[in-house]
Amino acid sequence: MDIANGAPTGADATNRIVLTYVSGNIAAPHVYFTESTNGAATWTAPVAIESAGDRGYYTAPAISPNGTDVYVVYNAFTTPYRNDTTSARNLVGVVLHADVAGASTGAFSEVHRGADGDPRSSSQNNLVGEFLGDYVYAAATRTYGAAVWNDSRSGADCSAMDAWRMSLRTGSTVARPAPQQDCAPTFGDSDIFGGAYADPTP
Repeated sequence: MDIANGAPTGADATNRIVLTYVSGNIAAPHVYFTESTNGAATWTAPVAIESAGDRGYYTAPAISPNGTDVYVVYNAFTTPYRNDTTSARNLVGVVLHADVAGASTGAFSEVHRGADGDPRSSSQNNLVGEFLGDYVYAAATRTYGAAVWNDSRSGADCSAMDAWRMSLRTGSTVARPAPQQDCAPTFGDSDIFGGAYADPTP
């Protein structure tokens, strides 16, 4: 959530509030956008704003202090939900922009799309599961937007880890792997990427 509060002085504040969230629905995991211009008394009907084929996971919005530009960042899977650890999956980070014209925010378009990565290469400290933290945030000024997101482009999947993780669900007996010996050196190499993006319609 963010508000056009006219920072730092408040002189050009519109007090428009913007909010994004993901549906959490495995079958239709959308990234939704809604906004309020009356102090959150009422909100517009949520609109799915993700790019075609994206399945939203985390998201965050930002609006410029003067209320003219909205930026949204989100993580998304571009592959369907997997109920196993053997099937490849793909994660991306995306940054969108829209102009605010009159009473409402206009259509969103991509200003950045990150590189693909397989999040199976990420890991909790105890190795039991993948790890994609809630490190998805956005900020906006009058001239640009900035965002950060989870990124797994540099990590390598580890089939031994995949098999062990699945065994924790199925009850089968699989030896716990030693990542230093059984996985590629870049297993566990998940990152937080980010960027700053000039207002495309100044």
